[in-house]
Amino acid sequence: MISPSRRMASVQQPIIPVIGDFILANPGTISLGQGIVHYPPPVDVEGCIRMFWDDPTAHQYGPVEGLEPLRSALSEKLVSENKISLEGREVVVTAGSNMGFLNLLLAITDPGDEVILPEPFYFNQEMAVRIADCVPVTVPTDAKGHLQIEAIESAISKKTRAVVTVSPNNPTGIVYPEAALRAVNTLCRDHGVYHISDEAYEYFLYDSAEHFSPGAIKGSESYTICLYSLSKAYGFASWRIGYAAIPEKLFGALRKVQDTNVICAAAISQYAALGALKAGADYCRPYLADMAVVRRQGIEALNALGDKASLLPNSGAFYLFVEVPGYDGDGLDLARVLIERFGVAVIPGSAFGITDRCAFRASFGALQSDSAIAGLDRLVTGLKALI
Repeated sequence: MISPSRRMASVQQPIIPVIGDFILANPGTISLGQGIVHYPPPVDVEGCIRMFWDDPTAHQYGPVEGLEPLRSALSEKLVSENKISLEGREVVVTAGSNMGFLNLLLAITDPGDEVILPEPFYFNQEMAVRIADCVPVTVPTDAKGHLQIEAIESAISKKTRAVVTVSPNNPTGIVYPEAALRAVNTLCRDHGVYHISDEAYEYFLYDSAEHFSPGAIKGSESYTICLYSLSKAYGFASWRIGYAAIPEKLFGALRKVQDTNVICAAAISQYAALGALKAGADYCRPYLADMAVVRRQGIEALNALGDKASLLPNSGAFYLFVEVPGYDGDGLDLARVLIERFGVAVIPGSAFGITDRCAFRASFGALQSDSAIAGLDRLVTGLKALI
């Protein structure tokens, strides 16, 4: 009997469908699982989609690197908002940030190379490293979930090809300070490896937190890769539009991967993205204000559990990452019990690499405020009963 790829056997099962199956088997469950927002794209998208229909060439294959009007608009955004100089860089449109990450791994790595991921990691990135036939090397963060520069440096070897940072972070919601990101970027420069900076949650900030793009560091253009997404801020999850600012020397390699893997991001989605960018970051801010209220109530309720639950303090994204030291079981078992007995879904910490203790991620972005608060109430009730 012919067996599947041994490489794929090392890739974890995608956790969102696993939890989704539990939810389907338990109608009425409130999901604090998948990391999406509850609001739709801006109305400006509609006019740009009409432009798509009016363009007779729009139904043909487009440029591998993305439509020029969109690349130009993204370039303006990167310069004005992220303070990234595009000298020595190229801007590439991808079919979502996840595909962008995988495509870039294929462009920069060879089989057996190592990629450093601070833990807890974003599960799809760890999966992508394995799919690329590379080795994920995880390094611990500190007790508050922040980067430990010494641990990252100690993990760098002759096989290291890249260090990944995600800020604001998925799954913890932690915003890494500029000094820490600069320190990682310096390590990458000094050791001749890439710094991959995932900034999908750049607008989701609370308590006066500020986002910093490592691509803004002077002289970083030859080794810094910055990844972005429209999925979160613009309610664009199913449209699959991400983008990246990459060293220009990678442009040829990435075009090879994209041409083989996807040819180009869907043209209608790229037209829609122009409308989203026209609306700008201000579009998401009223929704963010509502999320901030939910977030505060969730923090207060979880902190009121005392030593039954330990919440990592954060100031970004729309996640709460919680360790449950008193639960007699692992994170997946806790997630199943919370669904079956209390009608609320979370994502187990094991998906993010936390296997030595029980932990979970709760997302409050996918639901309207009332539903999100109801879900958090169920979560707290369940934790009180189980621990």
